[in-house]
Amino acid sequence: MLNARLKRLHQDKDVLRQMVADLVGATNLANQAIKELKSTAVEADLSLTARLDEAERFGIELANHVTAGTVLMERIARITSVARHSQAIEPVEEPNKVRSALEQLSARVRNREAAA
Repeated sequence: MLNARLKRLHQDKDVLRQMVADLVGATNLANQAIKELKSTAVEADLSLTARLDEAERFGIELANHVTAGTVLMERIARITSVARHSQAIEPVEEPNKVRSALEQLSARVRNREAAA
């Protein structure tokens, strides 16, 4: 009976050794996977940080362009406003009226020359 138990214990010992070896192998694989995940996480963090920095620079540049565009639009609006007000104040004569006035002036000059 003791001999049978010793045989069973030796058989269990071999199975237990195999289980421990499998467990050590799985642990090594898990450790390697964790190292690779950490490496990937560090690379992703560096890449993301670089992209965020670049996006921040682009954001600042875009804000500067928008501000410059706003200033330019305000200047254009002021210029067009002044131009519209000056046109409203000084009515532009039609070309026919200008031509007619020039002809009348020329006729008067001729009449004065003829009278003199």
